[in-house]
Amino acid sequence: MDDHTLARRLADAARDLLLRLRTDRTDLHGADLGREGDRLAHEQLVAALAHHRPDDAVLSEEGGPVPTDRRTGRLWIVDPLDGTREYCDRSRGDWAVHVALADGGTLVAGAVALASGHTHATDAPTPLPPPARRARPRVVVSRSHRPALVDALADVLDVDLVPLGSAGIKTAAVCTGDADAYVHAGGQYEWDSAAPVAVAAAAGAHTSRIDGSPLVYATPGSSIPDLLVCRPELASTLLTALATARTRP
Repeated sequence: MDDHTLARRLADAARDLLLRLRTDRTDLHGADLGREGDRLAHEQLVAALAHHRPDDAVLSEEGGPVPTDRRTGRLWIVDPLDGTREYCDRSRGDWAVHVALADGGTLVAGAVALASGHTHATDAPTPLPPPARRARPRVVVSRSHRPALVDALADVLDVDLVPLGSAGIKTAAVCTGDADAYVHAGGQYEWDSAAPVAVAAAAGAHTSRIDGSPLVYATPGSSIPDLLVCRPELASTLLTALATARTRP
């Protein structure tokens, strides 16, 4: 099967495993549930990739570092459970599984399997819906690690800031039209954003660093300092506002 189809199937299978674990393991609570979910989803994803793509390298949140010489080619970047804190609370559904493939630092395939059962993937991307008629842009931001920059952005531009959990959930909100943009600063790891950025770009969204420069993956530190995912018609306005917000004391 091709890389796009594989990304979707792996993300779906890991999401389904996590849903079953939540239902079946009533003896696990809180952080114990999250740790077990992280472990099992990681093991399943790594085993599946070893079977289907044995020559490719894998970078996972739950795995070790990838040697430098393995980052220059095909690298699968996976987050077995994005939104572990939310997953630990059985009443919450804002978590996801991320599976992406980068080749030479560029994202080429990806899938974000949401807890709801829906999956956004590059094998069959749904184009962004028409712009919503809102009084002001709706910008989703981190619920647990809210950077000061987003509050500075709200001082510069009249926007509604909406906190959400998983990066995959926030990016999916842009893809479905529930939000107009997702802004993050202060640092993430590549597994946090690789699959969300891949599916957003495939849907027609603007994706970049907050200074407008390209997002590059498979880097030595496996980190993404900041990002902007938004409707393309808002990119110029948001980038200008972010530049102004960054200069504020």
